[in-house]
Amino acid sequence: MAKRKIAYVCTDCGADFPKWQGQCPACGAWNTLSEFVTEPAMPVSRSVERSGYAGELSEVRRLDEIELTDTPRIITGIGELDRVLGGGLVPGSAILIGGHPGAGKSTLLLQVMCQLAKGLPCLYVTGEESPAQVAMRADRLKLPRDGLRLAAETDIERILELARKEKPRLLVIDSIQVMYLAGLQSSPGSVAQVREGAAVLTRFAKQTGTVLLLVGHVTKDGSLAGPKVLEHMIDCSLMLEGSSDARFRTLRGLKNRFGAVNELGVFGMTGEGLREVKNPSAIFLNRSDEVASGSLVTVVWEGTRPLLVELQALVDQSHLGNPRRVAVGLEQNRMAMLLAVLHRHGGIQLGDQDVFANVVGGVKVVETGADLALLLAMVSSFRNRPLAKDLVVVGEVGLSGEIRPVQQGQDRLQEAAKHGFRRAIIGKGNAPRAPIAGMEVLPVATLSEALALID
Repeated sequence: MAKRKIAYVCTDCGADFPKWQGQCPACGAWNTLSEFVTEPAMPVSRSVERSGYAGELSEVRRLDEIELTDTPRIITGIGELDRVLGGGLVPGSAILIGGHPGAGKSTLLLQVMCQLAKGLPCLYVTGEESPAQVAMRADRLKLPRDGLRLAAETDIERILELARKEKPRLLVIDSIQVMYLAGLQSSPGSVAQVREGAAVLTRFAKQTGTVLLLVGHVTKDGSLAGPKVLEHMIDCSLMLEGSSDARFRTLRGLKNRFGAVNELGVFGMTGEGLREVKNPSAIFLNRSDEVASGSLVTVVWEGTRPLLVELQALVDQSHLGNPRRVAVGLEQNRMAMLLAVLHRHGGIQLGDQDVFANVVGGVKVVETGADLALLLAMVSSFRNRPLAKDLVVVGEVGLSGEIRPVQQGQDRLQEAAKHGFRRAIIGKGNAPRAPIAGMEVLPVATLSEALALID
């Protein structure tokens, strides 16, 4: 027998090392190296038909000889989910859905499976709950229960046997961290089990054309648990964000081979499960009649559509030797950089002030188009001067104080005009060629020009 080899794999970056270390030399993370036994899952490989990973025998062909066909998608019936997926579920694809406990991962998948089971064979495999618990949730959510096939199992070989017998079009594994392969000696949830288990299930999905939906846990910092190679195996990675006590949930596409990346879907948590929010800008702009200082609206581009969000900033005299910088929904390092730009090119010193920034509604802003709006909101709070309620600001701020254009500037302005905004401060490179009905557009080239407009 070949001697088993043991490696230590970083759960953050996927790098492997022959010895355990407290800190990963590749990414610098602490206490992320887990033991991994490098041996193949022989019992499973013998039970699976020998064919290509994508379900076809290996052969070499010219690219122009490959027939192009439009793959029909399976529409889930939930518009926001279909948007994030790129138009629906693609047969043979592997989709990973992650999120914090209580975010609604199992609830969302149960809603989708119960609705699609009325016309398609579906199999829901649960490893964390009993069948009675799943049935009770479906009854509480008032979902149809007569079509969905359910199994409680954690052995992947047994799951594959059930799948070959049932021949489902959709297969849900809830969750991949509790599944195990008998051929591996490590415990469920370890790097070896998650990596090999996901590879076997993904191979089955590719060979049979089954849509595979995997539920994944997340770490305390919000990233997907398990080896980094797990995200490379699957076709689509979705993250369901939102605390258990929040009213709204956001579904963001982190990776998608069949659609746009960073597409955002918004859901509202109700007593009957997750309900899609068709106009998310309206809920994020639920502002009071009297706008306080430090509040400003910007338009961010999420995937394929604009989204209006409200930024709030609070600047207050600090009584500490090291003033605080807190950003919720924004990148904290970028906020610190913008404060330096504000001092150098705007002449406003906030070094002795506590600065707090927040995105209303729990949305995470990951693009740079909100830079100018964040700076003007901080200046408004520092001066205690409220900005106009019908003002919207969009623009990226460079280190030399210039206002750079952002993508889809025209579409952002039109979306703001539809929601009643009458003035817009935007980078000079995004100035519209034709006037926008009902909106005064104020293009600026530098930060000092933008600050002059709010004096």
